[in-house]
Amino acid sequence: MSKQKPRINERIRVKEIRLIDESNNQIGVVPTQEGLSRARDAGLDLVEVAPNSKPPVCKVMDFGKWLYEQKKKNKQSQKKQHVVHLKEVRLRPKIDPHDLGIKVKKARKFLEKGDKVQFSMLFRGREMIHVDHGHEMMKDILETIEDLAKVERPPKMAGRRLTMVVAPDGHK
Repeated sequence: MSKQKPRINERIRVKEIRLIDESNNQIGVVPTQEGLSRARDAGLDLVEVAPNSKPPVCKVMDFGKWLYEQKKKNKQSQKKQHVVHLKEVRLRPKIDPHDLGIKVKKARKFLEKGDKVQFSMLFRGREMIHVDHGHEMMKDILETIEDLAKVERPPKMAGRRLTMVVAPDGHK
C-alpha cells in the first residue's frame, strides 16, 4: 500500500486501470468499468492504491476493514512507545540526610521507569555563601545513582538555583 490515502470507487476517473483482485492476484490492465463490476460482484470496494503509476493500480478490497486494521496497527505502535518525561526533585542546602535519601530513592524510581530527573537546589538569603556545599551534595547524589544514570547537564548555578539533569543510562 502507498502512503497516500487510497481512493474509492466513485473518485476513479481514468479509463483503464491495473487491477488486483481480492486474493491479491494481478488481473492486468482492464477498463475501469470492468474493475467496478468485479468489485460489486464480490461485494467489496474498488480502491486506487497507486494513483501515480501509469495506469493507476486499483485493488478489490473491503475498505472499511482495511481502515480498521490501520487504526489498530497505529494503536499498537503507540502502546510500545515510551514518552520520556522530565521529573524534578527539589532540594534545600540544609536538607536532612534521611530526607535526601528518600528524595534520591524517588529519583531512582523515575530513572528505572525511563524518565529524566532534574535536581534543583534553591538557595535563600545567607545560604548563597555555601554554594560549594550544594555542589558537594550534587556530587554525592551522582555517586549514589551512577549505576542507573548519566549526567546530561552537570550542576550549574542559575541565579539562586543550582540545577543538574540526569538521564537513564541504557547501557548499564
